[in-house]
Order: sequence, then C-alpha cells, then structure tokens
Amino acid sequence: MLVAGLILLALSGVLRPILGVVMDPFVSVQRWLSERFMALYDFFTLPRDVTELLQRNAQLENEVSNLQSQVIQLQEQLSETEVLYSLLDFARARPQDQYIAAAVIGQDPSPFLHYVIIDRGSDEGIRYGMPVVTQQGLVGRVDAVTSSASRVQLVTDPGAVVNIKFQNKSESGQVQGSVTGEITLEMVSQTLSINTGDILLTSGLGGNFPADILVGQLIDVEKTENNLFQSADVQPVVDFNAMRAVLVITNFERINIEPLLPDQG
Repeated sequence: MLVAGLILLALSGVLRPILGVVMDPFVSVQRWLSERFMALYDFFTLPRDVTELLQRNAQLENEVSNLQSQVIQLQEQLSETEVLYSLLDFARARPQDQYIAAAVIGQDPSPFLHYVIIDRGSDEGIRYGMPVVTQQGLVGRVDAVTSSASRVQLVTDPGAVVNIKFQNKSESGQVQGSVTGEITLEMVSQTLSINTGDILLTSGLGGNFPADILVGQLIDVEKTENNLFQSADVQPVVDFNAMRAVLVITNFERINIEPLLPDQG
C-alpha cells in the first residue's frame, strides 16, 4: 500500500520538488563521471585513430604514385605507337624503298661530332652508306656497322654534305653541317632568288641519298655581291634531340663518284 501511495503521489506531481532535490546530486555526479570517461576514452583511442589515418594516407599516396607511374608508362607507349605509325605512313608514301626500323639507343658524347647509335646492324642487313630517315625527313647515313648496332652520321655533323634542290625551283646546291650542329646552304648561284621559308629536298645528285626527301627550311639568307655564291642558314626538319626511332633505307645503292672527280691537287 505504501509503494502504491508513493507511485500515485509521484504521478500527481506532488513529489516532484522532493525528487528534484534528492536526484540532482546523483545527476551531477553521473554527468561528471561521464565527462571524465569520455575524456579518458578520447585520450586512449585518438592516437590509435590518428595512426590508422596516417597509415591509410600513406597507402593512398602509394596508390596515387603507382597510378601516376602507370599513366606515364601508358603515355610513353602511346607516344611510341604514334612514332611507329608515323614511320609507317612515311614508308607507305615511298613504296619504291625498302626499310628496316631501328631504335635510337645512344648518342656520340663528343660536342664536335654528331652521331647516333641504332640497335640494328649487319645481322639485320644494315650496310655502310645506307640513308636514314624519320617520318619528318632526312636524318643522315650509316657511317659504321657492327653485327648488332650501327652508327649514323647526322646531317648536322661537320663532315656531312648533302646535295639538295629547292621544292619550287629547278636549281640545286649543297648543305653542310658544322661543329655547332647548324646546317648551312652553300654552292647556290647569286642569280638565284632564294627566300626565308624555302623548302629543301635531297636532289639525288652525288649518289649518297635518294631524291625528294625533306632536309630543311631556309631561315636566314645571306647574299654578298663580291661572293660567287650565296649562302643561308637552314633549319632541319628533324628534331634530333627528340628522335627515338628511325628507318634505314636498305635498297638504296650508294654510288661512289669520288674517283671520277677531277684531281684537286
């Protein structure tokens, strides 16, 4: 009966002030204990969470690095594919020639010579004097051969001389390399009108290169009245620094005409 009476008094609100006075200290103690417990919980668990976050962050950074490496590899493969397709297009445009594709694997360290090394040699049919091209134009010619590699003399080498003709003119001349890697147009008559932007092609004269391969473009013409010939600087069409693959023309027969030239001595 006593319990039932207390329940009725509590439900009616009569005991609410008394319960408030009695329970408030307990509520305050519970709140204090709860705050301290949460503080201790954070103290012991937060460092573990931070460690896990750092580990996860390291994992994500590693995954990003791997993805970046894959992207770079795919870009290189795409670039190589584009180069090969360009070389194929060049070969299709000149069906009269036969080719062997080769990768550029080295470069002459001398600052005065301009050569590159390719990964094809006599075992694949490469021979001395064979012309070398890219999809852009003339690179040079094979200068030395081993069984598995070859050395290519670039048209920028000081010992390289290429007989040329103008794209829209009947006259011809020569271009020669230099120790600085620049190409100069020479042996052009003063009576010929040449201009910046003129396109130069191999003429086929001299027997060193096939005809009609792009060589370069005039960038600076120099004409002096007292000279028999005029000269000009030439911008090569091939970017030798970015060259990664080449084509060797294997069915071209180099003709040595030096014994037929007049004795200069």
